[in-house]
Amino acid sequence: MKEHRKLTRDFYTRPVLVVARNCIGKLLVHRTPEGEAAGRIVETEAYRGPRDLAAHSSRGLTKRTAAMFGPPGHAYVYRLYGTCWAMNLVVAEEGRPHAVLIRAIEPVRGVDLMAIRRRKSATSRDLTNGPGKLTEALAITGLDYARDLSGDELFLEEGEKNRLQIGRSARINVAYAGIWAALPWRFYERNNPYVSVKPRD
Repeated sequence: MKEHRKLTRDFYTRPVLVVARNCIGKLLVHRTPEGEAAGRIVETEAYRGPRDLAAHSSRGLTKRTAAMFGPPGHAYVYRLYGTCWAMNLVVAEEGRPHAVLIRAIEPVRGVDLMAIRRRKSATSRDLTNGPGKLTEALAITGLDYARDLSGDELFLEEGEKNRLQIGRSARINVAYAGIWAALPWRFYERNNPYVSVKPRD
C-alpha cells in the first residue's frame, strides 16, 4: 500500500499567498467513524486579515474568528450562507489572522462515501466543486473548528509530483470588500472540471 505523507506544521507557517498556491495538488483528508475520504485540492482563496476587508478577521478578534488569530496549522470552519460549512487553513503566524479557504477538491479516496453524503452520483462534478459541497462530502462541520491539522482526523497530505498548471483570478463573491475584491488571490488548477467557477482570466 502506498505511503501517504502528511504535511507538517512548517507547511502552514508561511505567507498566506504562498500556502494558498502550494495547496493546489495537495490532498485534504478527513477520517471519521464512517471511513476515510480525501480529495485533491484544485481551488483555494487567500485571506490576509485584518486589513483585507474580504476576511472575517477584518472585524477583529471575536468568538467566531478566534481560531484565525491562533497558531498556524489549525482549521477555521464557519457557516456559509447559514446553510453549510466552509473550511479554511489558518496560516502564517499566531496573532496574524491569515487563512486559506479550500474552495474545491477532486475526489480521490472514499468517493462512494462522499456520494452517499451528498446524495449525488460518484462521477458528478457537483460532488465537490464548491466550499460547501466539499465539506458535506468530507463530513467537515463546526465540530472541526480549530482542529489541529497535525492530528490524525483532519489534515493535508502531499500529492502526486506531477506538473501543475495553476491559474489566478479575483476571489469569488467578495464585491463588498471594495478594492480588495479585485486582488488575484484565488488559485486554481487549469482545466480541472471540479473548479467551482469558470476562471475569469
